[in-house]
Amino acid sequence: MRSVGAIILAAGGSSRFGQPKQLLPFREESLVRRAVRAAAEAGCGRIAVVAGEQRDLIEVELRDTAAFVIHNPHWQRGVGTSIRSGLQHLRNAQPKVDAVIVLACDQPFVDARIISALITMRDDSGKSIVASRYAKTLGVPALFDRSCFEALLALPDESGAKALIESRAGDVAEIEFEQGAIDIDTPDDFVRLTS
Repeated sequence: MRSVGAIILAAGGSSRFGQPKQLLPFREESLVRRAVRAAAEAGCGRIAVVAGEQRDLIEVELRDTAAFVIHNPHWQRGVGTSIRSGLQHLRNAQPKVDAVIVLACDQPFVDARIISALITMRDDSGKSIVASRYAKTLGVPALFDRSCFEALLALPDESGAKALIESRAGDVAEIEFEQGAIDIDTPDDFVRLTS
């Protein structure tokens, strides 16, 4: 059986939101906890939650889960630093990890079904990247097999996984995830989601 790890990006400062959006409740569960549960239920072997200034609060929130909270001291430099932190943790902890799934915890409709679909499409297509399609674009959650690890580690600080997806279009399979377009950046986004 393939070894698939998960990197959950939860290091953002939520500057546009004004409070830690990773801890916002949605359907009786915080956003970061929902992402961890989705990865665990889909069979991800090791789950790295990359945290920044909210590390202590996130550790408390996830203390009874299987997740490992990884502190990224460089989180303010950009999402590329968080991807590196998460991937380095996974490679050190599980040197034989075959693939990683990169998730953003502010997409509330990511669930185990979506993550499982990424893994299944990787097996069916043989492609090294499987991305989610929504809002006329490809993005996370996305799966990257180990042939992509060095490229992920080489991402510029401010670049996310989307940059790698776009630069390797011929290596990408995709799944449909219309609700992936729904993310929470502002208080208005959260009000619309929960009203």
